[in-house]
Amino acid sequence: MLDPERVAINQATTRTQWDFRESVEGYARHGVRGVGVWRDAIENYGMGEAKRLLADNGMAVTGLNRAGPLVGLDEAARRAALDDARRAIDQAAELSAACLPVLPGSLPPKSKDLNAVRMQYREALAELLPPAREAGVTLALEPLHPMLAADRSCMNTMADANDLCDALGPGVGIIVDVHHVWWDSRLEAEIKRAGKDRLVGFHVSDWLVPTRDLVFDRGMMGDGIIDLPQIRRWAEDAGYEGPVEVEIFSQLDWWTRDPDAVVEVCLERCRSVV
Repeated sequence: MLDPERVAINQATTRTQWDFRESVEGYARHGVRGVGVWRDAIENYGMGEAKRLLADNGMAVTGLNRAGPLVGLDEAARRAALDDARRAIDQAAELSAACLPVLPGSLPPKSKDLNAVRMQYREALAELLPPAREAGVTLALEPLHPMLAADRSCMNTMADANDLCDALGPGVGIIVDVHHVWWDSRLEAEIKRAGKDRLVGFHVSDWLVPTRDLVFDRGMMGDGIIDLPQIRRWAEDAGYEGPVEVEIFSQLDWWTRDPDAVVEVCLERCRSVV
């Protein structure tokens, strides 16, 4: 059974119902002590107030979402994206975030050269690594489902992420988001390859059949077809001991419900299903 102390909730799970303060206080009210924070959520509060709210509620930041997208841009936009990513590194350091996910982006208009944008992503990460290492921030690679390869992410498998880690060296890690990687026949082997040193996050939701939206129709754990205990076991066998973070984008369902009830269901499903 999953230790309830390991359960974290990403603010995306209640993004339409609660703002930053409400989510931090709401999760804490239910005994949750880990939160995945979104940068835009703290804008109305400022960094000082955000840190106070987190500290007052005993909340640790599992990840600061996010830097990027970094590719598929013209030169001016690319430089602006890298500058913003450096600001995100500074923010992640100030919040003592466990990691900073870095969204790649993908093909620019009229392009079909996926290999070129993958190389651009590697180059962008290499440029960001020195300031990240200096700040003590881990850049998190999060493979996204191939259905998003054309417009959101040119990195789509755990093997892609492991290859980038091999190439870039210390300072990068991998988030295993089950919604994006459950289908991969090499998933167990690539989680093992990543190992304890690279695995910096484990995100849970479920894959619904049918899925009505490519991004905003994730299911609550247990409502879909992902073998969540098996994938968690693979991660733990590889040495992962960190938070199990609920991250549900659900425009048609869970974002329409009472947020306290959503958190209660998240916690119950983490106990009974994950």
